[in-house]
Amino acid sequence: MASGIVIKTEEQIEGIRRSSQLARSSLDMLEERIVAGITTDQIDRWVHEYTCDHGGYPATLDVKGFHKSCCTSINNVICHGIPDDTTLKEGDIINVDVTPILDGYFGDTSRMFVIGTISNEALKLVEQTKACMYIGIDEVKPGNTIGDIGYAIQQHAEGLGYSVVRDLCGHGTGLEFWEAPQVPHYGQRDSGSEMVPNMVFTIEPMINAGRYECKTLSDGWTVVTVDGSLSAQWEHTVRVTETGVEILTA
Repeated sequence: MASGIVIKTEEQIEGIRRSSQLARSSLDMLEERIVAGITTDQIDRWVHEYTCDHGGYPATLDVKGFHKSCCTSINNVICHGIPDDTTLKEGDIINVDVTPILDGYFGDTSRMFVIGTISNEALKLVEQTKACMYIGIDEVKPGNTIGDIGYAIQQHAEGLGYSVVRDLCGHGTGLEFWEAPQVPHYGQRDSGSEMVPNMVFTIEPMINAGRYECKTLSDGWTVVTVDGSLSAQWEHTVRVTETGVEILTA
């Protein structure tokens, strides 16, 4: 297929599905554990232990210069936050992003967690970013284009006064961590690659309460909002089916 997109076989889809379910269950495991007073390093240890105990291996450990088993992105951190001794506090919002490798296949998902009672502003951002993800997923079916996903997400987010991060995007996955195509969360209808059955990619909108511009910190990974505004992200790995979409990490 054009643009280097790999159309998966049924055997590959089953392997990606298993890895995606390990990714999902590792986030489920965190639901009762992420509270005020723990560190992001503790989250990382839990993810590492859970992934390895279930036969997987955290893909981020193989990424040069990262050396952690998940990404933990708090408040104004858009993505790729590196776990460390930072302690979570009441009112924080945090995204945890996991990508296990299981039997050679990759599954990629992320989820927002709220710490105690958070502000109405933060809660609305978290909820509407999740809505953006599902609005994008609703566009997935044969014959639609990648641009249809971004257009739908952008219209919803900007209609609420939010902005969509443009320097980072979703991506193909499954046989490698990052594959073609890129999946922007903004754009025009009827643009980009046409979707066909057994394409597998992530939809992972990063939505800011303020401006869309971002910057990368000196660690080479952590991406933050330029204006210090809150940011939220949700992510699923999806497969294009004959008639629509399967959320592999659901």
